[in-house]
Amino acid sequence: MEARSNKLQAKDLINVGIFTAIYFVIFFAGMMLGYIPIFIPLLGLVCPVLCGIPFMLYLTKVKKFGMVSLTGIILGLINLVMGSGVLVLIFGIIFGVLGDVILRIGKYQSWKCTLLANGVFSLWIMGYVSRMFLTRTEFFASLVSSYGQEYVDSLMSYTPNWMFPVLFVVTFIGGIFGALLGKVVLKKHFEKAGIA
Repeated sequence: MEARSNKLQAKDLINVGIFTAIYFVIFFAGMMLGYIPIFIPLLGLVCPVLCGIPFMLYLTKVKKFGMVSLTGIILGLINLVMGSGVLVLIFGIIFGVLGDVILRIGKYQSWKCTLLANGVFSLWIMGYVSRMFLTRTEFFASLVSSYGQEYVDSLMSYTPNWMFPVLFVVTFIGGIFGALLGKVVLKKHFEKAGIA
């Protein structure tokens, strides 16, 4: 009976679908800031903060291992299909699973683990950003035809190689801020879930 209760049920999968869709819409809206080159380094901070409210509500529904992993995989697949490269899928899998592990360690009740899980999960976004550093020449060359050389030159100047590790830290911090914001806005939901 215990083993069965740990399996994902239809209700769990519905929650995965609903909240992943909401998360992606808000994430995509935040990514629109990327049309302004100077905002690109800030996307790792902005997007997790914006997505913090729905994701923290989602985490009050997550009581079984695999739900956050599925969200990471789905987000990675959507971005892959949209042309964001395979790294975003790899990061989605890695940080989705890590988020799940952290929540499980906290038995889906610990606020500290929930806070940490949101910060770690948010690092999937670095899969989107990593192309600027790991495949730098090809990435920027591919942007010229769509955005123009001036945009590309500006973006390159705002994203020197030393920014890569910095953006990991910024994105994690964005996830922490997003979680804190989500807790404030959704305090009643957290109290009902026994997390707050």
